[in-house]
Amino acid sequence: MNWLDYVVLIGSILGIAGYGIWQTRFRTNLHDYLKGTGHTPWFAIGISVMATQASAITFLSTPGQGYLGGLSFIQVYFGVPIALIIIAMFFLPMFQKLDVYTAYEYLEKRFDGKTRSLGAALFLLQRGLGAGLTIYAPAIVMTTVFGWPLNATIISAGLLVIVYTVIGGSDAVTVTQKYQMAIIFAGMVTATWLLISKLPPNLEFGDTLKLAGGFHKMNAVNFSTSLNQRYTFWSGLFGGTFLMLSYFGTDQSQVQRYISGSSLRESRLGLLFNAVFKIPMQFCILLIGVLIFVFYQFQPPPMFFDAASRQYIESHRSDAKLSAYESDFNNTQSEVRKYLENWLDARHKGDKSSADSSFVAAALADERGEKIRLAASKELAIRNPDAKANDADYVFITFILQELPHGVIGLLVAAFFAAALSSKAAELNALGTSTTIDFYRRLMKRDATDADCLTATKWFTALWGAIAITVALYARLAENLIQAVNILGSIFYGVMLGLFLVAFFIRRVEGNAIFWGALVAQILVFILYFTLSISYLWYPLIGCAACVLFSLLLQTIMGNKQGTIKGYAS
Repeated sequence: MNWLDYVVLIGSILGIAGYGIWQTRFRTNLHDYLKGTGHTPWFAIGISVMATQASAITFLSTPGQGYLGGLSFIQVYFGVPIALIIIAMFFLPMFQKLDVYTAYEYLEKRFDGKTRSLGAALFLLQRGLGAGLTIYAPAIVMTTVFGWPLNATIISAGLLVIVYTVIGGSDAVTVTQKYQMAIIFAGMVTATWLLISKLPPNLEFGDTLKLAGGFHKMNAVNFSTSLNQRYTFWSGLFGGTFLMLSYFGTDQSQVQRYISGSSLRESRLGLLFNAVFKIPMQFCILLIGVLIFVFYQFQPPPMFFDAASRQYIESHRSDAKLSAYESDFNNTQSEVRKYLENWLDARHKGDKSSADSSFVAAALADERGEKIRLAASKELAIRNPDAKANDADYVFITFILQELPHGVIGLLVAAFFAAALSSKAAELNALGTSTTIDFYRRLMKRDATDADCLTATKWFTALWGAIAITVALYARLAENLIQAVNILGSIFYGVMLGLFLVAFFIRRVEGNAIFWGALVAQILVFILYFTLSISYLWYPLIGCAACVLFSLLLQTIMGNKQGTIKGYAS
């Protein structure tokens, strides 16, 4: 990076943070701090919901997922439109009718205090852990860009977002996210345009799709019925619907975004905005990874995208085994390029036989190269414990730093940080709000005034920021980041969704039955996750179904001991 990159990066990040602080400097009452002023229009809600979900992990890690696995990851999002329509129809009206600060207040109105505490505790646990990952992602960028120690970058990346979120509250999140998303999309569009311009001039659009398809990168839909395959049409449609229904409908970081709308109509339009645009957005981000894969078929790719691994090999040239791995890998990639150039020439001449044989030879050479890379990865892990088992998170940032011009590099790094700030701020704001409303005001200080709660929310927001930083300091992931976040959510979200579905639709179930049913269901999910090898997308469905069934069973055993059910179910 040069001076122009630093100007773009620092100016963008500090400008947005400063704007958020300035615009929300007069938020001095509890309602405005937690829910905003209540005048948020639908497009701001839509962007805020999208920005909260699309963290730096989305824009940093998803292209790497596309580079390695192609478009198949898009199946995770097949349930988004269904989930958001259901939330707009059933969840949102109930939350707005009761004028709640948190989604979990509804659980006490419908059931009892301990069920509310359980729902809030599940949220705090999984979102507190997930918040650490959203700090870890931009720290990877900073480490790669500046060469700073990873721990130092985690701490510095976390402190900035803590400051302006504590000062401005919910509106600080909402008013800044539209500008953060503008930087993100400007950066991604610019990167895509430059990436396409760097592809070989004789590589036509049809050639690009054919090449990517030949390496199985364009297989977006898999209709296999195997439960063990991670991404299929069925796991995405059914498991993904429950995952997204759980996330958007029960996670306070999302609920807090859309209950701030000026009306039910505005909030619904904000949700439907995401129902329409979420899948196309994820498709485009994955496609960037596929295009980077095509690019590196004609340019020498690194054996490892992880900068730490590359630097280790560079500084240990005397290690004959590692040097041999790198030499063999580079030779196979040279073969791939030669065969693909022959394929492209034969394809344009209409020589199908020669084109097919050249492509098969290229695929075989690429397969040999991948085997060499995996062997080198295992060898490197023995020598260097800091080496990453999966360097997909580094694919996009490596391409940016090595291939894009200055100024654009600063814009892309700013885009990653804008995404990190927007999602991190929403998470910390939701964690602080839930801790204050669901625990502090109910259990710790029941006579707390609004001023006491406002002060407590700021302290709890800062505390959760510190916890997130601590989690990030110990984040060493076998999965890449985008998958790790979804796996974490899948473990907890199903039971959380089950709590709300029973509350909304099964009137005869009472507090004791749902509380113990949810606990047993969550324990079951933990056991199944550590003993089965099925796709993680099925766990939200399993957790939700188990919660509903166990609560019905326990209610039958216990009988109706409360007499009547509170009339809050729809």
